[in-house]
Amino acid sequence: MGDERDLLSLDKQLCFAVYAAGHAFTRFYKPRLDALDLTYPQYLVFLVLWEEDGLTVKALGDRLFLDSGTITPLVKRLEARGLLMRKRDDEDERQVRVFLTREGRAMRSKALAVPLAVVGATGLDNATFEHLKGELDLLRERLAGAA
Repeated sequence: MGDERDLLSLDKQLCFAVYAAGHAFTRFYKPRLDALDLTYPQYLVFLVLWEEDGLTVKALGDRLFLDSGTITPLVKRLEARGLLMRKRDDEDERQVRVFLTREGRAMRSKALAVPLAVVGATGLDNATFEHLKGELDLLRERLAGAA
């Protein structure tokens, strides 16, 4: 990394590069998600449920790295809008499962424009895009394990 002065240089910080990229993503996603009347966390809930509908609230939170105090109100707001429904598990009444409604499933076709816009805006080819995502996943896993 260089000499001691470089260790505290803002431009040398990986965390700042990730932080700044996060801000750029937020600015990029906001108008696209506003058009869907979704916040970014709500969009993430849909991404998971479009892959696997009927997850428990806990499994949904775990997949998104959100605790129950965050995921539960998020799900309740989407349920109030008629996009999701919660149902107690038939085999374990302590578990609550989350299901897409017809309206929630229908949002998928509108949301397809969002990842396509991201790919287009980055200018990255598929191989580079997948490689970068893999490196970021590895970084998250290693940091989570070291925490």
